[in-house]
Amino acid sequence: MSGFSPEWLALREPVDHRSRDARLAGQLAARFAGRGSVRVVDLGCGTGSNLRGTFHLLPDEQHWTLVDYDPRLLAAARDAIAAWSDRHETTGDALTVYKHGKSLRVRFRQADLNADLDGALGSETDLITASAFFDLCSAAFIERFATAVATRNTVFFTVLTYNGEQQWTPAHAADAEMLAAFHAHQVSDKGFGPSAGPGAAEALRSAFEGAGYDVHEGDSPWTMDDADRRLIAELASGFAGAVAETGEVDTATIAQWAAVTRTAAIVGHTDTLALPGHG
Repeated sequence: MSGFSPEWLALREPVDHRSRDARLAGQLAARFAGRGSVRVVDLGCGTGSNLRGTFHLLPDEQHWTLVDYDPRLLAAARDAIAAWSDRHETTGDALTVYKHGKSLRVRFRQADLNADLDGALGSETDLITASAFFDLCSAAFIERFATAVATRNTVFFTVLTYNGEQQWTPAHAADAEMLAAFHAHQVSDKGFGPSAGPGAAEALRSAFEGAGYDVHEGDSPWTMDDADRRLIAELASGFAGAVAETGEVDTATIAQWAAVTRTAAIVGHTDTLALPGHG
C-alpha cells in the first residue's frame, strides 16, 4: 500500500495533532511514567508525524523503529524528523534526535506489513503505534495484527482511525448519497484485503478484547473551519474523486457537489489504546 504524498501528509499534520484525544494520551503517558526508556514501533509511519505527535508522552530515552512500505516516505521521514529536532546526529543507519530534553534514536524499516508482519513488528518492543492507518486494513488483517501484538505482550496505541462521520458546511442535497458511495470506496482493497473502512475502530476493539486486552477509546474528530480552508478543499476534492471511482453517483451530481466552496467540515475519527494483562 502506498500513494500518500509527503505534501498531503504535511498539510494534514497540524489538524492530526490537535485532534488527538487528550484523555487517552494521558493514559498512555501514565502507562510509561517512571520508565527510563521505551522501545516503539510505528507502522505506516509516512513522514514521521506520529512520532512528532507522541514523543512528548513517553520517557526521556526513546528508541523508535519507523515502518513504511514506501521508501520515498521513509526518506522524507528521515529529513522531516531531522529538521524538526533541536539537534540531531547520524550513527550508521540510525538517526538520533534531541527534542525538548528527550533523546530519540530512530531507525527506518521498509516492509510489507501484509506479507511480513512479524518482521515489521520485530521481537523486542514496548509500544506498537500507528496513525490514520487501520481503516485501510481488512478485518482479517486486524485480527492477525492483534494476535501478533498480544504474542509480544505489547501496549498498542493508534490515533485517527476514520469512523464514518462527516459533516460539511454548507450542507448539500447530495451529502448522504456521496457519503454512501465514499464508504463503498473505503471498503475496497487497499493492499490488505477488503478494508474495514469506517468499521475499523470496532474491529480493533473486538480483536484486542478477544486477545485479552483492556481497550480504551476516545474521539478525535477533525473539526475544521475557515482557517483550514486549504485542507477542506483538498479533502473535498479527494472525496469527490473517490466517489467518482465507484460509479455509484452520476457525474453531474459529483461536479455540483465538488463546486461548493466549503467553510467548515468535521471528519470523525477514533483513537484506541489497548493494554495487555488487563492493565
